[in-house]
Amino acid sequence: MKKRIFLVIGLILLMALLSGCTEYNQPITSESKGFWNEYIVWPLSQLIIWVAEFAGGYGISIIIVTLIIRLAILPLMIKQTKSSKAMQAIQPEMEALKQKYSSKDQATQQKLQQETMALFQKHGVNPLAGCFPLLIQMPILIGFYHAISRTREIAEHNFLWFDLGSPDPYYILPLVAGATTFIQQKMMMAGTANQNPQMAMMLWMMPIMIIVFAISFPAALSLYWVVGNIFMIVQTYFIKGPELKKTPDTGKAGGAKK
Repeated sequence: MKKRIFLVIGLILLMALLSGCTEYNQPITSESKGFWNEYIVWPLSQLIIWVAEFAGGYGISIIIVTLIIRLAILPLMIKQTKSSKAMQAIQPEMEALKQKYSSKDQATQQKLQQETMALFQKHGVNPLAGCFPLLIQMPILIGFYHAISRTREIAEHNFLWFDLGSPDPYYILPLVAGATTFIQQKMMMAGTANQNPQMAMMLWMMPIMIIVFAISFPAALSLYWVVGNIFMIVQTYFIKGPELKKTPDTGKAGGAKK
């Protein structure tokens, strides 16, 4: 119960922290006030500018800084993935408990909660362990997103075939962003999407939403999404590699049994 309270408090603090999101259309400068601007968006904006001076362009800078940030939060992502896999592993036992205590009366539901907590302790699983890494990394990723959007120097440069401050005229980046989002989610949901209709729906909805947004957003943001997605694909492959390879075989085995 205490852990749930701490989680709620953390979410409230995160919402307060992200209140600076209302300044999305305002350029970020050294005069920008507020914790969000002074300690997250402005430092990330300066990092992009500093790397661009050495790398020779803002497009390369966005790629480099995206990789730096993804590497910095990689331990958190690994911890979150391991927690998710641990929860997934005990799902059959949790479902068995729900069927055993299917009655809706209060006494039965209390017994279900006790048995569930005992199951978590038996397997050393913390159901909230996957939430805290997310609470830490989201402000960083959203802050970098804001830094790209609100750093006016970026909008004045181009990279490859597109202007960083304007949408991709050929829609190549939005399509690549959508495709890499689909691949990344497909890998993350390996073995679970078929069991959960909501997850299966999100598998298609998220890429479509990314494409729609990327068509109208500055190409710099689409570039950020593409680089971040590619990093996540590689990361997921190395973390869940054996599991990804087993998934097709499991499907075949299931078909044979039928």
